[in-house]
Amino acid sequence: MKSISDDLKEVDKIIREQLNSEVALVRAIGDYIINSGGKRIRPSMVLVIALSLGYKGNKHHLLAAIIEFIHTATLLHDDVVDESELRRGLSSANSIFGNAASVLVGDYLYSKSFEMMVSTDSLRIMDILSKTTTVIAEGEVLQLMNIRDPDASFESYMQVVRFKTAKLFEASAHVGAIIANADLEQENSAIAYGRHIGTSFQLIDDILDYFGDVDTLGKNIGDDLREGKLTLPLIRAMAVCSEKQRNILRDAVLIGDANLVDIIDIVKDTDALQYTSKLAECEAKEAQKSILNYPCSSYKEILMELPLMFLNRIF
Repeated sequence: MKSISDDLKEVDKIIREQLNSEVALVRAIGDYIINSGGKRIRPSMVLVIALSLGYKGNKHHLLAAIIEFIHTATLLHDDVVDESELRRGLSSANSIFGNAASVLVGDYLYSKSFEMMVSTDSLRIMDILSKTTTVIAEGEVLQLMNIRDPDASFESYMQVVRFKTAKLFEASAHVGAIIANADLEQENSAIAYGRHIGTSFQLIDDILDYFGDVDTLGKNIGDDLREGKLTLPLIRAMAVCSEKQRNILRDAVLIGDANLVDIIDIVKDTDALQYTSKLAECEAKEAQKSILNYPCSSYKEILMELPLMFLNRIF
């Protein structure tokens, strides 16, 4: 996104300033995570939404940095819960520094994000972002409750997606609109945009967990299955496959050590991939429709292109 490259540099500058802790381990883990190749997708959404609505100040940089801190904190906690060894193609922070340090630095980043929120001088923004962190935590717990449950429903899966992933996309877009003094219609458009694009993003992520490539994804293929997470490709496959195949998939979720190649073959034997892709495409189109009322600009063009980029992503 060349048009916001200078803005992203300002965001990175704030991130580095805020990570300048007197505690060496905080700096070390923070630097490791921040410099490990993240795409700054959610911070970019703050910037582009605000700029598309004519924002001229610089508080969007601070808000974008806050969003990145919240996101990074969730990654640190996620990797501990999931016992992940890879993140963005590198060793996860917990595999290098240990689980305790990763959890505590994640807590630090959450605390730092709230400290930074105060300087926005906006109770609305603080309200939105504080509620967002609560919803994300609820999503994590919901996902944990569904672990190794082969009977988890489409509805429960979508609730986890809305809470755990889409909510931060939604909040990123929403605060971008607020900082630009958007009217109510534009705010609601931003909320819908973030929710739909975040949902589409997660659906594609779940497809890539089975059909991606470890070198380009930066994480191990099949991690969700090994962790006992029932995502949409598997939910759909179990709904339409043969009874014999269904029993294999159920055992894979319950036990977690199934042959991934066998599971992928079963998923491919059904319409699960196409089904999940189609839903992701529908969500992407809804995201685009949400902002048709925004003024024409190069930033609006970026917002229209982002959902399509996510549909075709390999990271």
